[in-house]
Amino acid sequence: MKRMMKTLLTAATVTVLSTSAFAQSNNTLQDLLEQVKKNRVSEARINEQREAEFRSERADKQALLNRARAELKAEQDRGDRLADQFAQNETTLTEKEIELDQASGTLGEMFGVVRQASAEAYGRISTSIVSAEFPGRDEFLARMSEESKGLPNIEELEDLWFALQTEMTESGQVSRFTTEVISLDGGTTTQEVVRVGTFNLIGDEGYLVYDDATDAVQPLGRQPDGYLVESADELRSATSGIVPFYADPSRGQILGLLKQKATLAERYHAGGIVGYVITGMLVIGLLIGLYKLITLTLINSKINSQLKNPGNPSSSNPLGRILKVYQENKNADAENLELKLDEAILRELPRIEAGINVIKIFAAIAPLLGLLGTVLGMIATFQTITLFGTGDPRMMAGSISMALVTTAQGIIAALPLILTHSIVASRSKTIVHVLDEQTAGIIATHAETEKA
Repeated sequence: MKRMMKTLLTAATVTVLSTSAFAQSNNTLQDLLEQVKKNRVSEARINEQREAEFRSERADKQALLNRARAELKAEQDRGDRLADQFAQNETTLTEKEIELDQASGTLGEMFGVVRQASAEAYGRISTSIVSAEFPGRDEFLARMSEESKGLPNIEELEDLWFALQTEMTESGQVSRFTTEVISLDGGTTTQEVVRVGTFNLIGDEGYLVYDDATDAVQPLGRQPDGYLVESADELRSATSGIVPFYADPSRGQILGLLKQKATLAERYHAGGIVGYVITGMLVIGLLIGLYKLITLTLINSKINSQLKNPGNPSSSNPLGRILKVYQENKNADAENLELKLDEAILRELPRIEAGINVIKIFAAIAPLLGLLGTVLGMIATFQTITLFGTGDPRMMAGSISMALVTTAQGIIAALPLILTHSIVASRSKTIVHVLDEQTAGIIATHAETEKA
């Protein structure tokens, strides 16, 4: 019974809940329907507003398009008017040029002459060393030769005349002025410079050059030979009178070539290893010759002193040692004494002649080494020709220099070595001759004593 009651209560509860949910569901659907109707009305209103805006913008765009077409038509009309005006201007310009030619007459020819003269003067004056003393002269000439389009006036003609007259006058003057000189290390110094016409500039370092590209004065990269620089210094220090001076008539071109001239040291090093070996032989040979000359002179002096006192022989000289041998063998016969003395002389010869043959050998080898350097240089020259051809002779200059310089070095080394060998050998033969002479006298005297 209780169970039935619980079941009935449960069923009633479910029924009530279902009825409530259905009622709520009906209310929600009704609201949704109302909301959709409202949204439909709102969207229709918005679409009408958008359509109205689009129509308004379309009208504006059409107005802009009409305005742009009007502007295009105006510009086209303006272009046509300008084209007509340009054609009329061309015709007028041609007519005016004809009138100008007719009005100028011979003045046109003068204008051409002035421009040509200005161009020639500009090329001469801009590179002239006179511009180092009077800078800025070329600006007017450059303007006259390139920029000027009309007839020159009297003032411009006078300026051209003054420029030419100044260059002509200064070409015969030796003047002094102070300017900045750019040194080879990049620094600048202010110094007094002597200008010799249009030929050379002279400063503290010797000959100077003028760089027209930078309007700067600087020393030569390498000064010429010493006597040329000395003449330049004498002219720079002179105040009056006539001073001999070596001028460059080519306005610096010859001095520029002298910079490429090899110095004595560069020529020497062109010989390479062969040249160094020859030099080493020359130095060693001369040192040996000097040493032998000193020692033989001392020996000769001691022998001369010994000749003055033959009865008191000294062991410090060859003659004294030979005399001691004689004193030790006075009782021997002449033949044995001669053998003893010859033996003593033979003992002295190595000391006297030591090193002399070395000088002779060096004198003979030096030219052969020079010839070897010549052969090696020619081989290197032919190898260069094989690789690079004969288009650029400077590529072969190093090998040819080696070929020529080593030959000269060998001959130069052989000459003093031969002379040194001759002097030393002569001094040595003189000493040996004195020893032979004294020995022969001793033997002759001993032989006479035995016969007596």
